[in-house]
Amino acid sequence: MEQNIDQGAGMPRNLQGKRVAVLMTDGVEQVEYTGPRRFLEQHGVTVILISPKGVGEEVQGMNHDQAGDKFKVEMHVKDAVPADFDALVLPGGEENPKALRKDADSVAFVREFYAQDKPLAAICHGPWVLIDAGIAESKNLTSYPEIQDDMRKAGAEWIDQEVVIDGKLITSRKPDDIPAFNEALLKELRVDPQAADVGPSS
Repeated sequence: MEQNIDQGAGMPRNLQGKRVAVLMTDGVEQVEYTGPRRFLEQHGVTVILISPKGVGEEVQGMNHDQAGDKFKVEMHVKDAVPADFDALVLPGGEENPKALRKDADSVAFVREFYAQDKPLAAICHGPWVLIDAGIAESKNLTSYPEIQDDMRKAGAEWIDQEVVIDGKLITSRKPDDIPAFNEALLKELRVDPQAADVGPSS
């Protein structure tokens, strides 16, 4: 049963009209999906779960090594167009990014999204996918500490902080970092990319 989040008293809804894609598949760390999604929706953002699985199929969430809830896919990654979204979120969980890295459509979507200079936020094991998309090289970023060697081998400057921002790239290490991760993404979404073009001409 869907709840109308508009009924929440005092909810800040200043980002209505913004659309954020969350790319994930089985094995996703559940809270790294549900936490950012709930936060963004409270600010008026429309969040779409995209996946290499078909629309209506279910993605198995994980609470660490225990099976959690299942989440219905809302759009197949083949049908997802980067231009239709204002930001992209890559949650972690070990098996989720492992599978995405092997899926050519998912890697291509991440690569094309980043090429459009829009916010791309990855947490925990999620930054693994940045390697395959050719994004990690020469970037300041963080990730789950166990994969820091992989990130460094890909040419990244790995930093042990709750959130690291390099241009439009936002990365965090683990579920404990979700509040900082959310706030960094929110700040990027509040930036109007067309603001420079809208001002009065002199």
